[in-house]
This record gives sequence, C-alpha cells and structure tokens, in this order.
Amino acid sequence: MKFVDEFRDPAAARALLKRIEHDAAKLDRPIKIMEICGGHTHTIYRYGLENLLPDNIDLVHGPGCPVCVIPMGRVDDALWLARQDDVMLTTFGDMMRVPGSDESLLQARARGCDVRFVYSPLDALKLAQENPDRKVVYFAVGFETTAPSTAVTLRTAKARGVKNFSVFSNHVTIEPPLRAIADGGETEVDAFIGPGHVATIVGTKAFDFLAEEFNLPVAVAGFEPLDILQSVAMLLEQFVSGQVARGEASVGNQYSRVVTGQGNVAAQRLFDEVFTVRDSFEWRGLGWLPNSGFGISEAYADFDAERIFDVPDDRVADPVACECGSVLTGRIKPWQCKVFGTACTPDTPIGTCMVSPEGACAAYYNFGRIDKAATAALANS
Repeated sequence: MKFVDEFRDPAAARALLKRIEHDAAKLDRPIKIMEICGGHTHTIYRYGLENLLPDNIDLVHGPGCPVCVIPMGRVDDALWLARQDDVMLTTFGDMMRVPGSDESLLQARARGCDVRFVYSPLDALKLAQENPDRKVVYFAVGFETTAPSTAVTLRTAKARGVKNFSVFSNHVTIEPPLRAIADGGETEVDAFIGPGHVATIVGTKAFDFLAEEFNLPVAVAGFEPLDILQSVAMLLEQFVSGQVARGEASVGNQYSRVVTGQGNVAAQRLFDEVFTVRDSFEWRGLGWLPNSGFGISEAYADFDAERIFDVPDDRVADPVACECGSVLTGRIKPWQCKVFGTACTPDTPIGTCMVSPEGACAAYYNFGRIDKAATAALANS
C-alpha cells in the first residue's frame, strides 16, 4: 500500500480509542464483537489492539480462515489424490502442513509423492501444460476471495483444451457459517467486523441478512490497525445511538476505499458459469452446512477431480485434543485449548488454526498472546 503509514498513525489511533472509550462507557452491558476474517485476527494481535480496548468490549474469532475451516476428511481426500501414481497435486503453501489423519501433504511429499505448492491456480495449469504425461490436480481452498482465480483458471484450461488438469474444489461461501452462528449457535455475538477481502467480491450487501434478520450490526473493515479501531467505533455508535435497541441495525462500510455495496459483479457472474453451489458442505467446528460450498458446474465437469477420480470422501473426526472448532466459532480463545502452546505449536501443529497464516492460534502464538499460567493450569487439569 503506497500510503500505509496513514493507517498506522499513533495520533489517529489515540483519537479513535478516546472515541471508543467514550461510547463504551455508555453501554449498559458488555458486548462481544466477532472478527470474521483471520487477517483481522492477526492485525489485532500483532498490534495488541485487544489490550487497548475497554474491558466491556470483547473480541472473539470467527470462521473466516479459509484453511482452518477445511475438515480433516477433505485433507485426507487430497492426500489420497497425492498418493496416486500418475498425479501431481498442487496447492497453496499453507495447506501443505495441515494435518490429515496420519500425515500432512508436506510429509507425503517427503515420502516421494509429487506434491507442489503454487502461488496461484494458473501456476498449476502451467505445470499441467508442461507435464502432459501427468494428471495435475489443484487442491482449491478459500472463500469467495480466492474462488475467482480458480474460476478464471478453469475457463482458461477449457479454452486451451488442457486435458490433464483438474480442480479438487473446497471453496466455501461466507453466509452459511455466519447464519449458523447468528441463528441460535453456542456463541453469543453482538456485532461483526466483516471480512474486507471477501467483501471486495460479494459486496457489503452479502452481510445485510445479519442486520435485517438478526438485528446484528456489521462493519466491513480493512486490515490495518486504524481500520479495525474505526470499525469498532462504527459498531459502538449503533449501540449507543439506540439504533440496535430500536431493531435498526445496519451494515457499515469502513473499507470503502476498496469495497462497494454490490461487490465485483463480473466475478459473481463467473461463479455462476464455473461453479455450482453444493447442497451441503462440511466445516470444521460447524459440521454440515447447507449451500455453503462451491462444486464444479456441469459445463466444466471434465475438470472436476471428484468426478475424474474415485475420491474416498470419507468423513474423519478431528483429534480429541484439538479445539479448533471451538476457536473458529468464538466459543473459546486459543489459550483455553489444553494443547495450545504445549503439544500444539507451529512446529508440531495438531489443528489447522495453528498452521494457517490466518489461524487464530498461530496469531496468539506468534505474537505472544499466551496466557502461560492459564495454559499450564489447563494442561495439568
């Protein structure tokens, strides 16, 4: 960003904090704000923003880390693909270390499987063109943010007539998990910091249901410290003004320098062409959610790895010790997991939240947000 310093200005941060403290003092009860995106979580804990907020404002983590929400069974499916003799499996680097039932893709690669990380699905397509004797599979993950690049790659593969390229689609959509959390879930949330990257594609309109159906305020936010603080201030204003009490919660757009109300309409049209919405898809921590994942459409069936290969599609329970599901739904903070920082570290991850660059556990661990006394007490309980 050319002018990044303006979003990290200490004087502006102090002014925003003063505004937040003033409004927080008017609250008649504590409020819990869920930051949906893992990128927000890392900003919050990298800059210590949680320690600057008044005690009656609690930030909790949501299911917005694209790697973290992939269930172990889907990782095992990718490992099965990687073990096929004629397959070259490609994916983003952060998926390489996600644990499956018995190993990760990185460990499978060390054993001789042809697993490669790529920076984009177009890199995977290039590998397919350069290796016509191999079946190149792209293990696609991510919300609506990364889905456009997969869609463009599929359209390109079809236009070029590439026969040895396919996609194992694990793209997911943002509305169903938020609806599950808002609609009587175990987590009580008063407001949301909306995911700026997803909103560039789907627009702020995608979050209107939270305000209209559940009277929950949303502030779609950018990823710098002042973005987060301003979004908190915007949410508080809806409470202290009586807007929420009147049942008039709304969706605010703090990230207006990038996000619009309608989003990227061209990308949305491409979704309709290339993808189909699955009847249901499994999420870590949330189980099976209806209409929450993107499969490959009939028009691109020749590039659908799940149709080309006899993928096992077995469902696998998470390790008993791992509480990634509870972290992803805001029920606990990472340090409240018994294995956090002890058996589970970035070097020896048990769950996805410690692996991904957007995982809440990785944020807590890497930026020193470790309640060591509490962690030791939990480990010994």
